[in-house]
Amino acid sequence: MSVSDLSIYFATSNEHKFNEVRGVLSASRIKIEHLMFKHNEIRSDSLEEIAFEAVNAAYVKLKKPVFVEDTGLFISALNGFPGTFSAWVINKIGSKGILKLMRSEQNRAASFKTCIAFSDGKDIKTFFGECSGAIANKQRGKSGFGFDPIFIPADYKKTFAEDTKTKNKLSHRHQAVLKLADFLIRKY
Repeated sequence: MSVSDLSIYFATSNEHKFNEVRGVLSASRIKIEHLMFKHNEIRSDSLEEIAFEAVNAAYVKLKKPVFVEDTGLFISALNGFPGTFSAWVINKIGSKGILKLMRSEQNRAASFKTCIAFSDGKDIKTFFGECSGAIANKQRGKSGFGFDPIFIPADYKKTFAEDTKTKNKLSHRHQAVLKLADFLIRKY
């Protein structure tokens, strides 16, 4: 069996993430199915712990090879906030709220971190990605989603929302998905 014959599911309720991941995996001829997955994730400061628990729940529901992804924006001046609470924060205060919290901060350093957890019912494997950068002074750009309009990757001038080609090349999620693809190609 080759990886292109395998049915692999991405369990997420975020259509943007699904499309982004599908695009990366299609370059490796890995096809994924979308499992619309709403799950009350555990509260933890660890992306890996959250992804590990969620992939267990997804596998129990599906009984087929499945992966989940958890991402956080970690801002240095805010002691790593919003971190693993990023999805909740984007829904409650959005990018504008983060900019308000940061308005008097000189230290704009931040990083996006991702953990993907994959389960085939026998083993769970995790894959990580990280993109360092800074928080912009205002929202810029119309593309992307989440905190993309306020995140500028290191050594670049545009936010992820202004330059999706750069985002797709450098992003935390892209890095973790490439590691997942490499694992799947070797395994199957």
